[in-house]
Amino acid sequence: MERGVIVVGAGIIGLTTAVVLAEAGTPVRVWSRDPVEMTTSAAAGALWEPYRVEPQELVFDWSRRSFRVLEELAAKPDETGVRMADGIQAHPEGEGPPFWAATVPGMRRATADELPPGCASGYRARMPLVDMPTHLGHLTRRLAAAGGELEPRAITSFDEPAAEAGVVVNCTGLGARELVPDPGVRPVQGQIVVVENPGLTEWFVDPGGEGEDALYALPQPFGVVLGGTAREDEWGTEPDPEIAAGIVRRVCRLDPRLAQARVLGHRVGLRPYRHAVRMESERRPDGTLLVHNYGHGGAGITVSWGCARDAAALVARDRGI
Repeated sequence: MERGVIVVGAGIIGLTTAVVLAEAGTPVRVWSRDPVEMTTSAAAGALWEPYRVEPQELVFDWSRRSFRVLEELAAKPDETGVRMADGIQAHPEGEGPPFWAATVPGMRRATADELPPGCASGYRARMPLVDMPTHLGHLTRRLAAAGGELEPRAITSFDEPAAEAGVVVNCTGLGARELVPDPGVRPVQGQIVVVENPGLTEWFVDPGGEGEDALYALPQPFGVVLGGTAREDEWGTEPDPEIAAGIVRRVCRLDPRLAQARVLGHRVGLRPYRHAVRMESERRPDGTLLVHNYGHGGAGITVSWGCARDAAALVARDRGI
């Protein structure tokens, strides 16, 4: 009997996976503890960039495939929330380009006059920049159009979806820590500040080094996203006013106009970091196939479509498609 697929989790990973499955003709339901607009994904920046995600060899392929999809979606930015935007990523002088540079057409070393104050070296690129609330809405509509269903439902065990579906896809992010259980999934807390745009047209990112906070300014239709933090093993989700003030002070060196920009809001999200993205399937004792697709760190949007298609391939293989 056809029992379909239940995807658990409605962040960017869960929704893209569900859309790929549903548009291929698979009956899909998405169960989510949180409304889509309250997921960690909704609080993301969100510039395409492989950030705090492993392993590199798989991330390169997932990122490359996701870049191509997002590039296509950027043809309709108002509908999809995706646009191609120019900007600069800081990169240590004397080091070779980022491992993912070959994915980005036309990426080149920035000239001295292109770099903002305090930045010694970097790369200039045109990359997808995503308005996440709009993009998540786009994915939700695509899921519905393909016959998929989105249900508000929290679970305490995979036994619950397994009782109703032949295949369960685990896209629970940080929730996998308790549900699998997988103690290797850890939060990396990120805090951002959203301000009115005083005229920025390009993005800037300094991802920082190991254990360091990032520095970025991302112009979005709703304002400029200023960031950010990368606090490992921090579980708090309430904005810290002192941290917010520090973010604004640091980012203002990029453009002094930001110091006078009106603050529109604060966001805190918990990135689901793992030593390596878990992309594999296992057969449960009850016969249900459980496909894992979690642990994407700070690169959910960056690897979303590549991972979604690999997860869907694991489902298809089990179903003999």
